Amino acid sequence: MKVSTKGDYGIRALIELAHHYGEGPIQSSEIASRQSVPESYLEQLLIVLRKAGFIRSVRGPQGGHALIRDPFEVKLSQVLIALEGDLSPIDCLDEASACSKAGGCAQRCVWEAVREAVVNVLDGVTIGELAERDRLATTVGGRYYI
Repeated sequence: MKVSTKGDYGIRALIELAHHYGEGPIQSSEIASRQSVPESYLEQLLIVLRKAGFIRSVRGPQGGHALIRDPFEVKLSQVLIALEGDLSPIDCLDEASACSKAGGCAQRCVWEAVREAVVNVLDGVTIGELAERDRLATTVGGRYYI
């Protein structure tokens, strides 16, 4: 499994929103700046995250974006599925028609085990935990919040 910039930047955006959970909306320019994400691309990702039910968006001068779920309840697997699609390492696990052997190849059990391992790891990590790690890493690295 390879995570694209879409997944990477979307996770960064949620981490930033987790830092401000319960404080009200944060403007996309602030999210982009703090997480080093191009703002124009971020806008597209925020639409996907809103449609997936992770955030709410508020228009206007005091508007912005905010998490609508507790960050410690948002699993990384859920976010990546919303942003990237299926987590399977090979198409034939999801579409039997994608396999020239009609799903009966010797490799299938290996790819199923890989998908299960990936999902288990990603299910065990939340956006809240990543936000805590980010806060520690950025505090040690010189970045801090007032």
